[in-house]
Amino acid sequence: MKSRLPKVIIGLFITYVAFVAVIMVFYKPTPDEMDWEDRQAYNQAMLTDLSVGQPIEDIKVIFGKADFSEAKVSDNDTLQILFYRTHHKTSDGQTSKEECTPLLFKQGKLIAWGESSYKQYLESHIDS
Repeated sequence: MKSRLPKVIIGLFITYVAFVAVIMVFYKPTPDEMDWEDRQAYNQAMLTDLSVGQPIEDIKVIFGKADFSEAKVSDNDTLQILFYRTHHKTSDGQTSKEECTPLLFKQGKLIAWGESSYKQYLESHIDS
């Protein structure tokens, strides 16, 4: 009498391989689940799709949790800045603001992004 054990093992192995293949094809990690290098590359690519006026909620869905954030209320306007890592500078195991691209929001809508926009905002004390 032949043992059914080899057939069972082969069947389980084929099932496992099929399961892994399905996961590999269909699973897309969220930005928060990516390692820093993948997330940095993802953030760089997604910056090209931004549009002025996008709601902050949409940005958070696209980019995930911000690496840093700042906010203030000025002249009854809510101003918020989210920083997302986009470029590597120092291999110290920490993400710094200098390694991030700032996204500026007024009343929950994207009004500008990039280091030069952030510097203009800081230097001129503009609130818009």
